[in-house]
Amino acid sequence: MALSARQIPRWFNSVKLSSFVTAMQLGKRFPRAGKTLLHGVSAQPQMSSGNCFLQWGFKAYRTSSLRNSSQSANPSRQEIGSAQSTLLPSVNEQTPKTQKIPSLDSELPLEALDDLPSLAPLQPVSEEEAIQIIADPPLPPDTFTLRDYVDHSETLQKLVHLGVDLSKIEKHPEAANLLLRLDFEKDIKQILMFLKDLGIEDNQLGPYLTKNYAIFSEDLENLKTRVAYLQSKNFSKAQIAQMVRNAPFLLSFSVERLDNRLGFFQKELELSVKKTRDLVVRLPRLLTGSLEPVKENMKVYRLELGFKHNEIQHMITRVPKMLTANKRKLTETFDYVHNVMNIPHHLIVRFPQVFNTRLFKVKERHLFLTYLGRAQYDPTKPNYISLDKFVSVPDEIFCEEIAKASVQDFEKFLKTL
Repeated sequence: MALSARQIPRWFNSVKLSSFVTAMQLGKRFPRAGKTLLHGVSAQPQMSSGNCFLQWGFKAYRTSSLRNSSQSANPSRQEIGSAQSTLLPSVNEQTPKTQKIPSLDSELPLEALDDLPSLAPLQPVSEEEAIQIIADPPLPPDTFTLRDYVDHSETLQKLVHLGVDLSKIEKHPEAANLLLRLDFEKDIKQILMFLKDLGIEDNQLGPYLTKNYAIFSEDLENLKTRVAYLQSKNFSKAQIAQMVRNAPFLLSFSVERLDNRLGFFQKELELSVKKTRDLVVRLPRLLTGSLEPVKENMKVYRLELGFKHNEIQHMITRVPKMLTANKRKLTETFDYVHNVMNIPHHLIVRFPQVFNTRLFKVKERHLFLTYLGRAQYDPTKPNYISLDKFVSVPDEIFCEEIAKASVQDFEKFLKTL
């Protein structure tokens, strides 16, 4: 049966409405990732036949509307308006929050993506959809230990055999990643041979590599160049080995850095070449640590504690740790020894080991000697007690030779403090 010109728009409206409802029902039952039309409804770039027919219906409807408007504008517009009024309320009833239906080709704002419903765990997915799914990267494990890799890594197995403590290295993720990438024969063996030739014993390799695992990332020729520089400064092979053991990061510093440090201590402390060399051999971390504590302590000795420059030279060559000691500990120790025990500067200079002793130990022994009436530190008077022996000997010798008392008496006295 042929349709009149006025019935064609109504027929297209009815077709469009039925196709649209069908698309909504399918969208609710089988939601797919794509462009969201309404809450809970989505459209794929590749649409089904029903949706294609719906899109064709929109185009045909627009064409028909244009033709009818040229013939009878007012009646057609009224019918089109009535048809649209019958379509929109039905959509609004299902989705009351949405007041406007976007076109199929329009792009949605990013905020609308937050309202998309999540897929059900057992929702069936087609092969085409499965290919398009981009999985999130796996979450890192809650705990990471190199022990989990020892059974699968020859490198880690041999490092453990050498005595390397993997539990300390794994606290640094970059170190763990470095070791897992290294090949023992190509990357590690040559470094081990270099360290052994340098004088590091087999039982010392484990502790050394635990502290300075970064040496495996150093170029072997650079390491040899730094050793050659130290030899050019008349450091013996035994001295270099001692310095490397006590300051594991020494060989990780460039020749320029080592040269600048040696020059600083020789100039700042006004020491001879030999005394400068002896100083850094006894405390090699002076070459690797920060210079700020050294500069600060030099000011403390000179300005706050009142020592002369030659006195400072003598003390630091006897006890190099005084250069890096804690400032508060230095001032508290000096205050107690000088102002409470009444020991003058020149005696402290003769026995600077007192600055390397725990303050509570100095207090306990001085109070015990005071209790016994034997706290006499003046070398010009009888029963003189040397400050050196006062701080250096163990409790047994202190009680027997200095305090002339038993260890039990000393322990009972300490309980009264």
